[in-house]
Formats: sequence, C-alpha cells, structure tokens
Amino acid sequence: MARKQGQGGVARSGVNQAGCVHLGVKNIRKVGAIGKPGYNWEAKITDDRGCPVVRGQVGELAVRGPGVMKCYYKDPEATAAVLRDGWLLTGDMARMDEDGFIYLVDRKKDVIISGGENLYPVQIEDFLRTNDAIKDVAVIGLPDKRLGEIAAAIIEPKPDCRCTEEGIAAFCAPLPRYKRPRRIIFDKVPRNPTGKIEKPRLREKYGAGSLVEAQTKR
Repeated sequence: MARKQGQGGVARSGVNQAGCVHLGVKNIRKVGAIGKPGYNWEAKITDDRGCPVVRGQVGELAVRGPGVMKCYYKDPEATAAVLRDGWLLTGDMARMDEDGFIYLVDRKKDVIISGGENLYPVQIEDFLRTNDAIKDVAVIGLPDKRLGEIAAAIIEPKPDCRCTEEGIAAFCAPLPRYKRPRRIIFDKVPRNPTGKIEKPRLREKYGAGSLVEAQTKR
C-alpha cells in the first residue's frame, strides 16, 4: 500500500514490494505465511530500538533490497523515520519462523498497548468473526487512565441477529483475559472502496484520534 512517493522508488508496505517476499507453490504447507525474502532481498523482525527480536517473537518487519526507496521527496524527517542504514521499516508487525517464513500480525499503528501488554486487533477481530451473529467487527484502542489503552470492539450484528454486551463478553471468555475487549460498541463498521476498515474514522468518532497521533510521534 503506497504511502508517499519516494525518490528512487515507492514507499510501500514491505510485503508489497515487488519481489520482496515470495511464498511459492512448494511452500503451501506454511499456512498463513506471506513467504520468505525474494532474490537479493533481506528481511528482519526488529524491536522499537531496531534490534532483531528472538526468532518467533513479534516485532516490526524491516526489508532491504534493490527496490527500497532512497528518500521521501523533500521530507528528511519522514525519511529518517522509516529508513535506517538501508532498511525500510514497513510498519507491519510480523514474526518469522525457524525456516525464515514471515507471518503478518497487524499494522504497528493499530497495536494496542494495554497495561504493558501488546494487543493485536486483527487477532481479536478474527476471533469475534467466528460468532455467527456478527456481520463485521473492528477493534481499536481507547484511552484509559489506569491501563493507558483498552481494547474496544465495534461490532456490526447481522440483520435479525441480537447481540448484547453480556453475550459478547461470554463469547470472549476463551480468550486470555488481557485480550478480551473491555468495551463493546454496537455500530456499523465503515470500510473504504477497497474493503479496508476505516479505523481512523472510528478512532475519531470514539475519541482515540489524539492517542494514535501521540503514539505515531514516539
């Protein structure tokens, strides 16, 4: 997904860089993986300091190769935020298995930090979508004085299906306690023409817009 036009290339999510990551028909056993680095490409999973994490742990996906942009046009601050020693920080949270295959977890800007625990909204959304009464769902972080953030699930029930906060809470009981949504909101889940959930609209609507802005500047 293009973010800005760069000089010498386009800044994209690492998985969309041409030839950056390749799965191949021989590796279909790796269910959920997006692949391994392609020819002349390198990939690593890093922590907030840019250091590689332990294999299997979640961190930010960084890629390096011939298609990485050189800079953002006339924007050295934005360039410095995503380019480090030739490595492009993709903004994708991912993990790498023992064979070097990469699995996407979520977008870094969507990660919820609640009481020191990292929550990945996509994982909670995937769980909630197994509920037959739910048409669509989006999970966002909302400000909380004690925990910093809490997970809020915006749920759009299917027509003629009845959902209650109590029912959703009971459905989420199998999840680890820290992953359970602490707030349930019944509302329409907005999506753009490509089908992507418009989380910025939901954050703005429910008062979390400034929270994400502050995290982005960290």
